[in-house]
Order: sequence, then structure tokens, then C-alpha cells
Amino acid sequence: MDHFLYKDGALHAEDVPVADIAAEVGTPFYCYSTATLTRHFRLFDEALDGIPHLVCYAMKAASNQAILKTLAQAGAGMDVVSGGEYLRAKAAGVPGNRIVFSGVGKTRDEMRVALEGGIRQFNVESEPEMQALSEVASSFGFEAPITVRVNPDVDAKTHAKIATGKSENKFGIPIARAREVYAEAARLPGLKVIGIDVHIGSQLTELEPFRLAYQKVAELTEVLRADGHEITRLDLGGGLGIPYTRSNEAPPLPVEYGELIKETVGHLDCEIEIEPGRLVAGNAGILVTKVIYVKSGEGRDFLILDGAMNDLIRPAMYEAYHDIIPVTEPRPGVEQAKYDIVGPVCESGDTFAKERLMPPVSEGDLVAFRSAGAYGAVMASEYNTRPLVPEVLVHEHQFAVIRPRPTFDEMINRDTIPEWL
Repeated sequence: MDHFLYKDGALHAEDVPVADIAAEVGTPFYCYSTATLTRHFRLFDEALDGIPHLVCYAMKAASNQAILKTLAQAGAGMDVVSGGEYLRAKAAGVPGNRIVFSGVGKTRDEMRVALEGGIRQFNVESEPEMQALSEVASSFGFEAPITVRVNPDVDAKTHAKIATGKSENKFGIPIARAREVYAEAARLPGLKVIGIDVHIGSQLTELEPFRLAYQKVAELTEVLRADGHEITRLDLGGGLGIPYTRSNEAPPLPVEYGELIKETVGHLDCEIEIEPGRLVAGNAGILVTKVIYVKSGEGRDFLILDGAMNDLIRPAMYEAYHDIIPVTEPRPGVEQAKYDIVGPVCESGDTFAKERLMPPVSEGDLVAFRSAGAYGAVMASEYNTRPLVPEVLVHEHQFAVIRPRPTFDEMINRDTIPEWL
């Protein structure tokens, strides 16, 4: 469910007409719904009722501070994967004891920043990282709380570029080596082992891969406890998918995911962490663009938009599907036609959809990409010297620009020309 609906023939974000935002902000722009963000977070939080838990939003999905603050006020912790994300979460008012630091390439500087600012835990991904964290923590007199990310060699049955839990992926340590790695962690100064971490991929649309992974984590918990390790926390990652098209079979609900967690690891008396990102933010955002031209070609017609692959890279990178709808509601039964929907960037890959059925649209009309709240604005760029796409947050009947569109002067003046030129 989201809060982008047609009312009186016009698409609204909660109680605000999308066309009104476009008139003030210009296009393209991202628009997020506060009501959808908080509703989706609470679905996960309620799914884990009855067991100690913390829902840590995976902020790589959408990391604007206004989004982070909205979710933090609802009770979310944060899952970060860089020093920049850590500082962004802190700037949004998230305390360090509610921030989990993931990622395969944490630098010593990032470790120091997180230790000094406070951290809930580091999810350690490799033995070299564990050694580095031990040295940094010891040198500054800290004790770093850690879990070790284990790779359970489970096929998440998702796109190859967002699978993370198979043996050939770069993430974590092989689960078969977990005992020796945990033994080494216990010997190293400056580290405090508190739990286990696992994450098998993104955009999962069935529960069975989670079941297989969590059963392996449950077995490992018992083994490590028998070895003398105090395992009190299980970080089970995220990855639950969303339906990018309404014709798709709906992925499992958070409540079903919560029941699976309780069934597989609920008997272990551990605090549970999960790290949803896409399902919290995905359907909470749309990308609004304008039709520049309707172009007839050889055997196909094109809708050329002012939004481009630099604004939404997912179709070019993952062959991702997004529903694309007119901002003005089509008349019932109106005849549709097939279009290739493209942007103005000088790349053949700047194509959002091929032969997509659309109701009649004309030059100047607004269209919206649904389910664009996750991995949209955060992956945007200024390729072709196109201004970075702005972001807007709606709350009931009001909206605010939470990231402005830079001017061309601001973009160009970031360059520094050497004095010898």
C-alpha cells in the first residue's frame, strides 16, 4: 500500500496534488510520502512483537536526512555501510547505540569515527577487517562490539547483481569457517563478540531462502555457544522485496516474515535485528517527470522525458521494471498505445521501458514512476551536466523540498581549474 492515489482525476501524494509540486519545484523530482514511510516501518516493527528486537532501516535505499529523521522518530535504528552514512545518520539525530555498521570495506578512519561517536555494533565481513578493527579499537582504548557476517551459501533467487549470500559473492566469511574465525575474534584485543550477522540479498520475493539461511544461523548459534561465545544478538539482514508492477504476484508480507523469524530463531533467546530498506522506502516514493516530445520512429513510437538514467539508474543497471502512469487520470476505457519510454541522455541505455502500453500523453504532460523511493535518488548523478534531481517530502496537506536542485553555476563552480591553464 502507498499514499499516491488519484483524487478528482489528479494524482495526489497524500493530500497534495502532484501537479502542484511540479509547478513549484519543476521536473524531474522525487516525491516521498511520510505516511507510507512510517506505515511500512511499523509493519516490520509489529511483525516482531513479542521478542526483543530493533528494526534498523537500511539507509542505502534512501538516505535523505528528512527520511532518516522521520523513521528515527518512529523508532527505527539505522544500518549504515560507510562513514558518510554514519555521519548522515548522526546528523539526522540518530544516536550511535542505534546504528549498525555493515559493509565489506570499512576503513580504519571510518572505524575510528564510529567508535568515537558511538556504535551499536560492527558487522565484520572478513578476517583482515577484524584485525584492523582490533588494532583501531585497542589503540584508542575502545572495546568494539562485533558480529561476524557469515555467508550461508544460500541462493536468494534474486537478480545476480543484488544477491549476497552465495559462496561466490564477496560478502561475509564462509559459514564452514565460522568457528575458527570466532575463536580468533575472541583472542583479539579491543573486540567483544556479541552475535552473528547474515544477509543473503535484496528484492527477495519468497520466504524459503530466508528459512534456509536462518536455520543455518540457528545451528551456528548453538555451536558457538558450546564453544564458549556469548551470542546474544542475531542480525538477520533485510532483503524482502516489493511488487514493482501490480500484475506481479505479491511478495510475502512483513508479518509472514516475522513469523518465519520467530519459528527459526525465536527459541534462542537472542535480540533480533532486521535491516529492511526497499520495502520501507520503495513504494513510499515516486519520480515525476515531464514529456518533452512524442516521437514517431521506424516501427515504434517514443516518449522522450526530461527524467533520465542519471535520475533513475535502476532500469539501465538491473533491467528493472517500474509502473509509469500519467499524473492526470486517464478516462476509463481509453485506448492505449505502445511506446519506448526514454530519457534525453546520449546513451542507448537511457531507456526506461520498451513497448510499454500507455494511455494517450502529449508534450508537456506529467508522468510518474511508481515504486521509485528505494535506490532512486541515492544513485542519481549529474551525468551530462544534468542537475542532481531534487527530493520532496509530503506530510498530509503540506510538502517541503528536502534536497534542492542545484543551479548550473553551482555545478560548474565546483570545478577548480589549475593556475597553469
